Amino acid sequence: MEELRANLKNKKRVVVKIGSSSLQHPETGELDYIKIDILVRELCNLQNQGKDVILVTSGSISCGRKAIGLKETKTVSQKQACAAIGQARLMTTYQKIFSEYNHYAAQILMTRNTIVDNVNRFNAQNTFNELLSMGVIPVVNENDTISTFELDKVVGENDTLSAIVTALTNADLLILLSDINGLYTDDPRQNKDAQFIERVDCLTDELMQMGKASTGSSVGTGGMETKMIAAKIATYSGADMVIASGKDVRIIHRIMEGRNYGTIFKANKNETFDFAAFLDQLHK
Repeated sequence: MEELRANLKNKKRVVVKIGSSSLQHPETGELDYIKIDILVRELCNLQNQGKDVILVTSGSISCGRKAIGLKETKTVSQKQACAAIGQARLMTTYQKIFSEYNHYAAQILMTRNTIVDNVNRFNAQNTFNELLSMGVIPVVNENDTISTFELDKVVGENDTLSAIVTALTNADLLILLSDINGLYTDDPRQNKDAQFIERVDCLTDELMQMGKASTGSSVGTGGMETKMIAAKIATYSGADMVIASGKDVRIIHRIMEGRNYGTIFKANKNETFDFAAFLDQLHK
């Protein structure tokens, strides 16, 4: 077992991101309660090992859309309304299941302004630290009900948000659960000759360009490009990152055991990197 993966078991603060397509039954779009239960159990077990755990979850818009029988959201206001419906439903589900394992979850909704505004960022950081010190698992999502920035200019199915949370909380590991099992030299859905990349030690311009492929999910919005942006934020902030398939969420403990799943990105802390400024410039 290579040392980089073997050291994952020693990580103290872990951020896990899961996307919309990983939370739902593909046939109906309804929430997959068995999968969510396993996800929550995995996170609770990490916390029982003495680790700080943060979950970044997508799914509010698609959850709300399904709840009211809306086939598609054509306008920003429709997306915001569905997010308001779905976020409540999603968080209620999480809290019920966390309580079954004698753990507490707290909802944190963030926008771009939470990060780029110094006071808001400081307050958010304090909230995270206080919750973690209390043994509470923060459950984070974008506040799509009031923010149009994330809806108009896709931040990336919470990929970027999860990396920002990683940097904000000084986490040392980010696990991105996706509808693809890692980084390839090209989109494997379009190119059968695409080669899987197991490990990335340094983010080069070539690698960043390699992430231009689009997602194969009709539920989510984030492609590999957003995951590469997330990798830059996370690794430059001092955290290792793993992109892996969210098809079986039990992969979380397998990754933490150092087993060879997904693509691992080695931390490459850059003392001059300002993640708030980076985000502010990202879509300008």
